[in-house]
Amino acid sequence: MKTKIFTGLLLVGFSSYAQNTTEQYFKLTRAGFKENNAYETTAFVEKFFRVPGNTGFNASIRNVEGILKKAGFVEQKQNEFEAPLTYRIEKRAMKNKTWEPINASIEILGTAQPLISFKTNRNMIPINCVSTPAEGVTADVVFIDKIVPAEMEKLDLKGKILFSESNPSRLLPTAVKAGAIGVLGYSMPKYTQPEVHQTSIQFGSMRANSEVWTLLLSYSAKEKLKAECKKGTTKLKVNIETKIYQSEELTVVANVKGSEKADERFVFSAHVQEPGANDNASGVGTLAEMARLTAELYQAKKIIPKRTLTFLWGDEIVSTRRYITEDTARAKGILWGMSLDMVGEDTKKTGGSFLIEKMPDPSAIWTRGTDKHTEWGAGDVKEKDLFPHYFNDFIFDICKSQGKFANWTVNYNPFEGGSDHTPFLQAKIPGLLMWHFTDVFYHTDNDRIDKVSPTEMKNVGISALTAAYSLISADENMASKTVTQVKLDALTRLKTEFELSKKAIAAGKPVADEQHIIETWSKWYIDALATINKMPVKAETTRIGSSIKVATLELEKQTKAYVEALK
Repeated sequence: MKTKIFTGLLLVGFSSYAQNTTEQYFKLTRAGFKENNAYETTAFVEKFFRVPGNTGFNASIRNVEGILKKAGFVEQKQNEFEAPLTYRIEKRAMKNKTWEPINASIEILGTAQPLISFKTNRNMIPINCVSTPAEGVTADVVFIDKIVPAEMEKLDLKGKILFSESNPSRLLPTAVKAGAIGVLGYSMPKYTQPEVHQTSIQFGSMRANSEVWTLLLSYSAKEKLKAECKKGTTKLKVNIETKIYQSEELTVVANVKGSEKADERFVFSAHVQEPGANDNASGVGTLAEMARLTAELYQAKKIIPKRTLTFLWGDEIVSTRRYITEDTARAKGILWGMSLDMVGEDTKKTGGSFLIEKMPDPSAIWTRGTDKHTEWGAGDVKEKDLFPHYFNDFIFDICKSQGKFANWTVNYNPFEGGSDHTPFLQAKIPGLLMWHFTDVFYHTDNDRIDKVSPTEMKNVGISALTAAYSLISADENMASKTVTQVKLDALTRLKTEFELSKKAIAAGKPVADEQHIIETWSKWYIDALATINKMPVKAETTRIGSSIKVATLELEKQTKAYVEALK
């Protein structure tokens, strides 16, 4: 869909006061991004099962703080623009207690080896699970092959362990009511290929303050326990150790102050919580290296941003939404948002692909041709939800340029939601997601550092920074090049949709419906072109408005021709 790369001039100075181009930003970031730094941070963070407020989450935040301080960011005392490079750690009391897992094991009495243990499967303990007594508990297992509520009520579960091939949260109310001491369950989606990766467990959670514990099993453990249960009475010894305590939630915010319009900014966000290496220790590590490199380039006067660049690490969606909603004046200046989530995958091992999740465009409604949703699933997007903006094509073209340079595969998917880009969009701020999917280790305890690629994080970091540097100092030349690029992208999309609509009509679809799809795409791109007017830090002439008008007329003419041809 995207075929050309722009090379417009930017009003950003070197120490020699020469102007920068996007290609020069690529040279700076390609030379300066140290993938080993990103990898080492990722390796540190992934050691912990991270829940807001717990030991691992806070250690990860403090690790990022150390990187920022070493890079030259100074701790904010009064306001975020008191120095060119500042950071702050926001601390908030938590309404609910935090939680962290310490250890767990399940033994089938009479067997030599544990059925499963925390050392190999740290996701076996759902978030909020309580501890057993220090010596553990021993009890009979009741296996339920099919969940029939009326039949379950007849079972004698008092003092026993309930086991089924379903998520244990489904059985928890029954277990509590019947006096069971615990629940064992299994819940793995097909795309994780559990029959192949038999030791994987996706992390889960359970209701807080429950006196009945629950544990999750891998496919291998589930099959082994089921076989034992079918032989006859089976006793288990279960040990669980967790900590539940009062804590505070931490968020890190770092800023590189814009020299002309400091109140306008590009915001990067990477969430810290979740226990995986790719999800999302890789986002934390990549963003930390991006911040370090930005400070280095700024201090060397190789970049002088005209707008502010902000880096945020915190609790997924919660921290980003709060950053937008807590300060309405600040929110008005957020021009772009970018979420880094699962950005470091070694795709040969995970089976995933690097993706840019687009802001809602018509492909989220009419997903056809080469467009496809991931296994995460489509959102319920209506025409009223469409968000026309040049940001989609701008970022995709930057990534494609890096892809061509580094032999890096770049794809995209229609909007689905579910990460830190969502709060931006909900606030009517352009927001995109950089991520990988489909990943057979997604949310599992096999999402470890050996599945992370330093090279992948470097490609993401280079692309993200080059795009941000370009936008925060964009001039009329950059905007003009973007108008040309978005117009070409629009014409390519309209041609693609026209060919798809011709085939759909031949297959019996109503002509009016297919014409409407073409018209909707056209309107989306015409409205996207209009947003380029606000790209330059300062518009010195009417050139951008004129070029947008010319491009709009060309799209309208081509749209009319396609609509007529479909008759």
